[in-house]
Amino acid sequence: TLELHEAVFGVDKRISVDTFVVCPTCVGTGSADGRDYVTCSQCHGQGQLTVVQRSFLGNIQTMQTCPNCQGYGNTIPSKCSDCSGAGRVQTTRDITVRVPAGINTGQRVRLEGQGEVGPGGGPAGDLYVEFQIIPHEVFQRDGDNLEMILRLPMASAALGTEVPIKRLEADWEDSPREDREGTLQVPPGTQPGTRLVMKGMGVPKLRGRGRGDLGVTLLIQTPQDLTEEQRELLRQFSELRNEVHTQGNPTKEERGFFSRLKDAFTG
Repeated sequence: TLELHEAVFGVDKRISVDTFVVCPTCVGTGSADGRDYVTCSQCHGQGQLTVVQRSFLGNIQTMQTCPNCQGYGNTIPSKCSDCSGAGRVQTTRDITVRVPAGINTGQRVRLEGQGEVGPGGGPAGDLYVEFQIIPHEVFQRDGDNLEMILRLPMASAALGTEVPIKRLEADWEDSPREDREGTLQVPPGTQPGTRLVMKGMGVPKLRGRGRGDLGVTLLIQTPQDLTEEQRELLRQFSELRNEVHTQGNPTKEERGFFSRLKDAFTG
Protein backbone atom coordinates (compact mmCIF):
# COMPACT_ATOMS: atom_id res chain seq x y z
CA THR A 1 0.00 0.00 0.00
CA LEU A 2 1.46 3.33 -1.12
CA GLU A 3 0.78 7.02 -0.63
CA LEU A 4 0.17 8.86 -3.90
CA HIS A 5 3.50 10.69 -3.81
CA GLU A 6 5.34 7.40 -3.23
CA ALA A 7 3.72 5.87 -6.31
CA VAL A 8 4.33 8.98 -8.42
CA PHE A 9 7.98 9.59 -7.57
CA GLY A 10 9.10 6.07 -6.61
CA VAL A 11 10.34 4.83 -3.25
CA ASP A 12 12.11 1.95 -1.52
CA LYS A 13 9.63 0.20 0.78
CA ARG A 14 10.44 -2.35 3.45
CA ILE A 15 7.90 -5.17 3.66
CA SER A 16 7.60 -8.37 5.69
CA VAL A 17 6.64 -11.66 4.05
CA ASP A 18 6.05 -15.14 5.45
CA THR A 19 7.89 -17.66 3.25
CA PHE A 20 9.76 -20.94 3.40
CA VAL A 21 13.54 -20.63 3.57
CA VAL A 22 16.33 -23.20 3.63
CA CYS A 23 16.50 -24.86 7.04
CA PRO A 24 19.56 -23.38 8.79
CA THR A 25 20.08 -26.52 10.87
CA CYS A 26 20.44 -29.09 8.07
CA VAL A 27 21.15 -26.59 5.26
CA GLY A 28 18.35 -28.03 3.17
CA THR A 29 19.35 -31.71 3.37
CA GLY A 30 16.59 -32.65 5.82
CA SER A 31 19.03 -34.96 7.60
CA ALA A 32 19.88 -34.64 11.29
CA ASP A 33 23.26 -36.37 11.02
CA GLY A 34 24.25 -35.56 7.44
CA ARG A 35 23.65 -39.10 6.18
CA ASP A 36 22.57 -39.54 2.57
CA TYR A 37 19.12 -40.58 1.48
CA VAL A 38 18.27 -44.26 1.34
CA THR A 39 15.89 -46.04 -1.03
CA CYS A 40 12.37 -46.26 0.31
CA SER A 41 11.65 -49.71 1.70
CA GLN A 42 7.99 -49.63 0.71
CA CYS A 43 8.05 -48.47 -2.92
CA HIS A 44 11.67 -49.48 -3.62
CA GLY A 45 12.48 -46.12 -5.14
CA GLN A 46 9.42 -45.87 -7.41
CA GLY A 47 7.63 -43.21 -5.39
CA GLN A 48 4.32 -44.96 -6.05
CA LEU A 49 2.51 -48.01 -4.82
CA THR A 50 0.11 -50.30 -6.67
CA VAL A 51 -3.17 -50.64 -4.80
CA VAL A 52 -5.61 -53.43 -5.66
CA GLN A 53 -9.30 -52.90 -4.91
CA ARG A 54 -11.95 -55.57 -5.28
CA SER A 55 -15.24 -54.75 -7.00
CA PHE A 56 -18.11 -56.60 -8.66
CA LEU A 57 -16.23 -56.10 -11.94
CA GLY A 58 -13.12 -57.74 -10.55
CA ASN A 59 -9.87 -56.41 -9.20
CA ILE A 60 -9.04 -52.76 -9.99
CA GLN A 61 -5.43 -51.62 -9.81
CA THR A 62 -4.56 -47.96 -9.13
CA MET A 63 -1.31 -46.13 -8.51
CA GLN A 64 -0.99 -43.99 -5.39
CA THR A 65 1.78 -41.81 -3.98
CA CYS A 66 3.89 -43.74 -1.51
CA PRO A 67 2.94 -42.54 2.00
CA ASN A 68 6.36 -43.44 3.39
CA CYS A 69 8.52 -41.26 1.11
CA GLN A 70 5.81 -38.86 -0.16
CA GLY A 71 6.62 -39.83 -3.75
CA TYR A 72 10.36 -39.04 -3.66
CA GLY A 73 11.45 -42.69 -3.81
CA ASN A 74 13.90 -42.27 -0.96
CA THR A 75 13.83 -41.48 2.72
CA ILE A 76 16.04 -39.86 5.33
CA PRO A 77 17.22 -42.26 8.05
CA SER A 78 17.34 -39.53 10.71
CA LYS A 79 15.21 -36.46 9.98
CA CYS A 80 16.18 -32.98 11.06
CA SER A 81 14.20 -32.05 14.15
CA ASP A 82 13.70 -28.42 13.03
CA CYS A 83 12.24 -29.05 9.56
CA SER A 84 11.08 -32.68 9.99
CA GLY A 85 13.11 -33.66 6.95
CA ALA A 86 11.53 -31.10 4.59
CA GLY A 87 14.78 -29.15 4.22
CA ARG A 88 12.95 -25.84 4.70
CA VAL A 89 11.26 -23.90 7.48
CA GLN A 90 8.74 -21.05 7.44
CA THR A 91 9.83 -17.67 8.71
CA THR A 92 9.17 -13.95 8.35
CA ARG A 93 11.63 -12.04 6.16
CA ASP A 94 12.08 -8.31 5.63
CA ILE A 95 12.52 -7.41 1.96
CA THR A 96 13.18 -4.03 0.32
CA VAL A 97 10.96 -3.38 -2.69
CA ARG A 98 12.11 -0.73 -5.15
CA VAL A 99 8.92 0.93 -6.38
CA PRO A 100 9.41 2.51 -9.84
CA ALA A 101 8.20 6.09 -10.34
CA GLY A 102 4.77 6.21 -11.99
CA ILE A 103 3.42 2.87 -10.71
CA ASN A 104 -0.36 2.62 -10.43
CA THR A 105 -2.95 0.56 -8.57
CA GLY A 106 -3.10 -3.04 -9.80
CA GLN A 107 0.38 -3.03 -11.32
CA ARG A 108 3.06 -5.26 -9.85
CA VAL A 109 6.78 -5.97 -9.87
CA ARG A 110 8.60 -9.31 -9.80
CA LEU A 111 11.43 -9.91 -7.34
CA GLU A 112 13.46 -12.77 -8.77
CA GLY A 113 14.51 -15.44 -6.28
CA GLN A 114 12.66 -13.81 -3.38
CA GLY A 115 9.84 -16.36 -3.25
CA GLU A 116 9.61 -19.63 -1.35
CA VAL A 117 12.32 -22.26 -1.25
CA GLY A 118 11.15 -25.60 -2.63
CA PRO A 119 10.95 -28.84 -0.63
CA GLY A 120 14.31 -30.45 0.05
CA GLY A 121 16.03 -27.05 -0.17
CA GLY A 122 15.06 -26.58 -3.80
CA PRO A 123 15.65 -23.24 -5.58
CA ALA A 124 13.50 -20.30 -4.51
CA GLY A 125 10.73 -19.01 -6.71
CA ASP A 126 9.87 -15.37 -7.40
CA LEU A 127 7.91 -12.89 -5.31
CA TYR A 128 5.26 -10.73 -7.00
CA VAL A 129 4.32 -7.49 -5.26
CA GLU A 130 1.08 -5.79 -6.32
CA PHE A 131 0.42 -2.14 -5.45
CA GLN A 132 -2.61 -0.32 -4.06
CA ILE A 133 -2.58 3.50 -3.98
CA ILE A 134 -4.26 5.36 -1.11
CA PRO A 135 -6.66 8.13 -2.33
CA HIS A 136 -5.21 11.63 -1.87
CA GLU A 137 -7.15 14.43 -0.17
CA VAL A 138 -6.35 16.94 -2.95
CA PHE A 139 -5.17 15.19 -6.11
CA GLN A 140 -6.93 12.60 -8.23
CA ARG A 141 -4.90 10.56 -10.68
CA ASP A 142 -5.96 10.13 -14.30
CA GLY A 143 -3.31 8.07 -16.07
CA ASP A 144 -0.21 10.24 -16.27
CA ASN A 145 -2.15 13.37 -15.26
CA LEU A 146 -3.14 14.70 -11.86
CA GLU A 147 -6.43 16.55 -11.37
CA MET A 148 -7.53 18.89 -8.60
CA ILE A 149 -10.33 21.33 -7.70
CA LEU A 150 -9.51 24.96 -6.85
CA ARG A 151 -12.10 27.20 -5.19
CA LEU A 152 -11.69 30.79 -6.38
CA PRO A 153 -13.47 33.95 -5.15
CA MET A 154 -15.79 35.56 -7.69
CA ALA A 155 -13.82 38.81 -7.82
CA SER A 156 -10.53 36.99 -8.44
CA ALA A 157 -12.09 35.05 -11.33
CA ALA A 158 -13.44 38.26 -12.86
CA LEU A 159 -10.26 40.31 -12.47
CA GLY A 160 -7.71 37.53 -13.01
CA THR A 161 -5.08 36.57 -10.50
CA GLU A 162 -2.05 34.43 -9.68
CA VAL A 163 -2.65 31.55 -7.29
CA PRO A 164 0.13 29.59 -5.53
CA ILE A 165 -0.52 25.87 -6.01
CA LYS A 166 0.89 23.32 -3.60
CA ARG A 167 2.29 20.56 -5.80
CA LEU A 168 2.40 16.85 -4.97
CA GLU A 169 6.15 17.26 -4.37
CA ALA A 170 5.24 18.98 -1.09
CA ASP A 171 4.26 15.57 0.33
CA TRP A 172 7.77 14.27 -0.35
CA GLU A 173 10.10 15.50 2.39
CA ASP A 174 13.24 15.02 0.26
CA SER A 175 12.00 17.18 -2.63
CA PRO A 176 13.76 20.52 -3.26
CA ARG A 177 11.90 23.42 -1.70
CA GLU A 178 11.61 25.25 -5.03
CA ASP A 179 9.72 22.26 -6.51
CA ARG A 180 7.02 22.17 -3.84
CA GLU A 181 4.91 25.02 -5.15
CA GLY A 182 3.86 26.37 -8.55
CA THR A 183 1.98 29.46 -9.72
CA LEU A 184 -1.33 29.18 -11.57
CA GLN A 185 -2.16 32.07 -13.91
CA VAL A 186 -5.92 32.70 -13.86
CA PRO A 187 -6.95 34.96 -16.78
CA PRO A 188 -9.58 37.73 -16.30
CA GLY A 189 -13.18 36.63 -16.86
CA THR A 190 -12.55 32.97 -15.99
CA GLN A 191 -15.82 31.03 -15.89
CA PRO A 192 -16.89 28.30 -13.43
CA GLY A 193 -15.66 24.89 -14.53
CA THR A 194 -12.69 26.20 -16.48
CA ARG A 195 -9.84 23.67 -16.48
CA LEU A 196 -6.38 25.20 -16.52
CA VAL A 197 -3.34 23.05 -17.25
CA MET A 198 0.03 23.21 -15.52
CA LYS A 199 2.39 21.40 -17.88
CA GLY A 200 4.78 18.75 -16.60
CA MET A 201 3.43 18.70 -13.03
CA GLY A 202 1.73 15.32 -13.28
CA VAL A 203 2.98 11.72 -13.03
CA PRO A 204 6.31 10.52 -14.51
CA LYS A 205 5.64 8.21 -17.45
CA LEU A 206 6.36 4.66 -16.31
CA ARG A 207 7.65 3.46 -19.71
CA GLY A 208 8.80 6.69 -21.27
CA ARG A 209 10.24 10.12 -20.71
CA GLY A 210 8.64 13.21 -19.25
CA ARG A 211 5.65 13.75 -17.02
CA GLY A 212 1.96 14.26 -17.41
CA ASP A 213 0.15 17.48 -16.56
CA LEU A 214 -1.71 18.89 -13.57
CA GLY A 215 -5.27 19.87 -14.45
CA VAL A 216 -6.90 22.48 -12.19
CA THR A 217 -10.70 22.82 -12.43
CA LEU A 218 -11.98 26.10 -10.99
CA LEU A 219 -15.02 26.43 -8.77
CA ILE A 220 -16.09 30.07 -8.53
CA GLN A 221 -17.34 30.95 -5.04
CA THR A 222 -20.23 33.38 -4.64
CA PRO A 223 -19.74 35.59 -1.55
CA GLN A 224 -22.06 35.05 1.42
CA ASP A 225 -22.83 37.06 4.57
CA LEU A 226 -22.40 40.38 2.76
CA THR A 227 -22.53 43.66 4.60
CA GLU A 228 -25.08 46.23 3.47
CA GLU A 229 -22.30 48.29 1.90
CA GLN A 230 -21.08 45.27 -0.08
CA ARG A 231 -24.63 44.48 -1.22
CA GLU A 232 -25.06 48.02 -2.47
CA LEU A 233 -21.82 47.89 -4.39
CA LEU A 234 -22.86 44.62 -6.04
CA ARG A 235 -26.25 46.10 -6.98
CA GLN A 236 -24.51 49.06 -8.57
CA PHE A 237 -22.15 46.70 -10.41
CA SER A 238 -25.09 44.66 -11.71
CA GLU A 239 -26.92 47.80 -12.89
CA LEU A 240 -23.81 49.10 -14.67
CA ARG A 241 -23.55 45.81 -16.60
CA ASN A 242 -27.30 45.54 -17.32
CA GLU A 243 -27.13 41.94 -16.17
CA VAL A 244 -30.06 39.68 -17.08
CA HIS A 245 -30.97 36.05 -16.44
CA THR A 246 -30.72 33.54 -19.31
CA GLN A 247 -32.12 30.04 -19.73
CA GLY A 248 -31.20 27.16 -21.99
CA ASN A 249 -29.43 23.81 -22.21
CA PRO A 250 -25.85 23.62 -20.90
CA THR A 251 -23.10 24.36 -23.40
CA LYS A 252 -20.40 21.83 -24.31
CA GLU A 253 -18.01 23.49 -21.87
CA GLU A 254 -20.61 23.42 -19.09
CA ARG A 255 -21.35 19.74 -19.69
CA GLY A 256 -17.64 19.00 -19.46
CA PHE A 257 -17.46 20.89 -16.19
CA PHE A 258 -20.35 18.96 -14.65
CA SER A 259 -18.75 15.68 -15.73
CA ARG A 260 -15.37 16.59 -14.20
CA LEU A 261 -17.05 17.83 -11.05
CA LYS A 262 -18.91 14.54 -10.67
CA ASP A 263 -15.68 12.55 -11.15
CA ALA A 264 -13.88 14.69 -8.59
CA PHE A 265 -16.40 14.12 -5.84
CA THR A 266 -17.18 10.47 -6.56
CA GLY A 267 -13.54 9.37 -7.03
